[in-house]
Amino acid sequence: MSKIILITGATDGIGKVTARELAALGHHVIIHGRNQQKAERVVNEIKTATGNQHVNYLIADLFSMKAIKHLVTNFNAKYDHLDVLINNAGAVLDAKRFETEDGIEGTMALNVMAPLLLSELLLPKLRLSNDGRIINMSSATHRMAHPDMQDLNLSRVASGQTRYAISKLFVIWNTQHFAARLQQAGITNVSVNVSHPGMATTNFGQDSNNGFFNNLVYKVALFIGKTLHVATPEQGAVTNVYLATSDAVKGVSGKFFDNKKHQVKPATGEYTPAKELALWNYCMEKIQPWIDEN
Repeated sequence: MSKIILITGATDGIGKVTARELAALGHHVIIHGRNQQKAERVVNEIKTATGNQHVNYLIADLFSMKAIKHLVTNFNAKYDHLDVLINNAGAVLDAKRFETEDGIEGTMALNVMAPLLLSELLLPKLRLSNDGRIINMSSATHRMAHPDMQDLNLSRVASGQTRYAISKLFVIWNTQHFAARLQQAGITNVSVNVSHPGMATTNFGQDSNNGFFNNLVYKVALFIGKTLHVATPEQGAVTNVYLATSDAVKGVSGKFFDNKKHQVKPATGEYTPAKELALWNYCMEKIQPWIDEN
């Protein structure tokens, strides 16, 4: 049965491949991008490659909570329900820290707040699905994160790579909390899980400036990946497609899946329930103004 699937950051890399693979399976796919011209081009490419004409796009700058709200308003005007939300968009940002118009550090805004706000605002549409699913993207770098819970806006974190690792750990904690909250509310037809795509040969991290060593790591990783065919974007998209479509994970929620569709345990060295709750409360406080507008 065809699903309505929204994928953020789907004009390039793993997001684009995920969109193409899901369109090839006959699903109605809505890709999100920041640039309308590029989004239109990718939609046409996917339609041509798959023969599926049910491919559309929505535009938003996910650094802006206002823009995210506008994206959801546009989605709600066009679609009567949502089956799958894939929060694929994310980035390693430059070492130089910046805050968005909402006063949120950039990495936190894009990698943590944006998927949470989208999930909250689109939950009513997901609840209208027989099998609503949210898929959040994390990374193996979460294992290197040592967050200071007194500095959740990362004001004292000098490295873009370190901020990225922390943000991907936070995605896991928020996913776990979201799943528990759904369960407590008796919402059994919506699940939320984490997908880790592994190292794939995309341009991820190629444009960020995190100093000579970190820049070199990304370029060497891309070179090795292409030379040794370590992982293609198609392989990086496998778990996303699986979590979006497989009956095997229907009803499974709050779990972490690796790039081979296996449910595995994320790093727990930094985890406590108190930290998870503190993070959740912080994030909800930041995004609450845009939820209250509903």
